[in-house]
Amino acid sequence: MDIGANTPVVVAGGASGLGAAVVRHFAGLGAPVGFLDRDEVAGQKRAEELDAAFAAADVSDWDSVNAALSTLRDRNGQERICVNCAGIAPAARTVSRSGAHDPALFAKVVAVNLVGTFNVATLSATGMSALEPVNDDGERGIIINTASVAAYEGQIGQIAYAASKGGVAAMTLPMARDLAGLGIRVVTLAPGIFATPMVSAFSTQVQEALAQSVPFPRRLGQPEEFARMAAALVETTMMNGEIVRVDGAIRMQPS
Repeated sequence: MDIGANTPVVVAGGASGLGAAVVRHFAGLGAPVGFLDRDEVAGQKRAEELDAAFAAADVSDWDSVNAALSTLRDRNGQERICVNCAGIAPAARTVSRSGAHDPALFAKVVAVNLVGTFNVATLSATGMSALEPVNDDGERGIIINTASVAAYEGQIGQIAYAASKGGVAAMTLPMARDLAGLGIRVVTLAPGIFATPMVSAFSTQVQEALAQSVPFPRRLGQPEEFARMAAALVETTMMNGEIVRVDGAIRMQPS
């Protein structure tokens, strides 16, 4: 599918990090871009910078996502490209000095990362299903979800995060199969260690150690690289039902 003025894009979690890079990259390719995020201040600022549409939303809340997508579609039209980047990554062990893992925290991580991805993807695909195909393959749209290498090599303290991202990875094939008859593709990206605000908040020494753990290239991934990969998946129609690691060949150690 081509990216341009006739291919509206929606990005969940587009106010910062990987999502913001996706918003910037697709806007630069000429596509009408809308994004949703729970951070209304950062979202409004990003929207003004890039002339993109913004709607505040809690991805874990179905009605909130539905209302936000309606707002974005009023400006840009029904999206054909949906990129799910919203997520949280609090650290907590199964059992720590303070006791058992807080079940409310575990549930919140799953609600945002897994249920939130499901909410956005399902509502977006429903809208796409009413569109006319854009090519001879009968393609109507694409959903790109974001998992993590933690889905495969979760580290100490990542039980909730790894479980949620593992769920995103596991949804990929059945969702692609569900939507195949509608001409909607589903692909998941599993990034490694990227220079997002969360990582950039670490000390220089920690960031350098993380970079040295990547086989090649021996550095942190840049959010723009993630965005370019997302664009490549949009343009490659045969890519469907697959999980793509973008990680410099890293395999995470326990800690």
